[in-house]
Amino acid sequence: MEVIVVGSYEEASEKAAEIIEKIVKEKPDCTLGLATGSSPVGMYNELIRKHKEEGLDFSGVHTVNLDEYVGLAPDHSRSYRYFMDDVLFNHINIDKDNTYVAKGIGDMDENLKEFNDVLEKAQVDIQVLGVGADGHIGFNEPSKCLVAGAHKEKLDESTIDANQRFFNSRDEVPRSAITMGIGNIMKAKRLLLIVNGNKKEAAKRLLTDDLVDTMCPVTFLKMHRDVTVILEEALAAEIGYKY
Repeated sequence: MEVIVVGSYEEASEKAAEIIEKIVKEKPDCTLGLATGSSPVGMYNELIRKHKEEGLDFSGVHTVNLDEYVGLAPDHSRSYRYFMDDVLFNHINIDKDNTYVAKGIGDMDENLKEFNDVLEKAQVDIQVLGVGADGHIGFNEPSKCLVAGAHKEKLDESTIDANQRFFNSRDEVPRSAITMGIGNIMKAKRLLLIVNGNKKEAAKRLLTDDLVDTMCPVTFLKMHRDVTVILEEALAAEIGYKY
């Protein structure tokens, strides 16, 4: 596991964008596994800048997203399809037919079958991840057992609380999501985790002991052969991470 310690969120975003840029340039038809939430937004802004100012070409790139809220249509302003269009896809030269975000409405069994089929065929070159304060990745919440494949997940109350800031009220936050499973995530050739904000316990569990624990799903990254973690200096000091 490579850990890159940076001084600020802006620097973390720049480092993450440089990693993605290198992959896109080396393999123009690569498949990027993408994430939503606040952690990757700065990276997306930097990738947009690289496209507009430096000509970074996304025309051959394919993408697949980690998850989607159940119950939100793609054009809903808080759906993850809308999010990805708004923060990235609308601003670069990617073919949206080559972008995939699971469907959150309609027949969930059919949606899950389609999602798993897409993941079975795709070889994700790098999967971008954030982490929840409770250690969840994607929407794989802490549990006695974790699911390998794409599935519908009931969201923990702490996750609902954390995501409330994106909605007008807590009552509007969906209670479940469709998400890649831990097995899907681990199949990616490379993992890129951006850790920022109030993630002390999750970061500590990932970086300062050797345990892999289903009650802290991010710890499963310890078993992957190629992981890069971008960590803010203040958080590294807070958890006692030596670098």
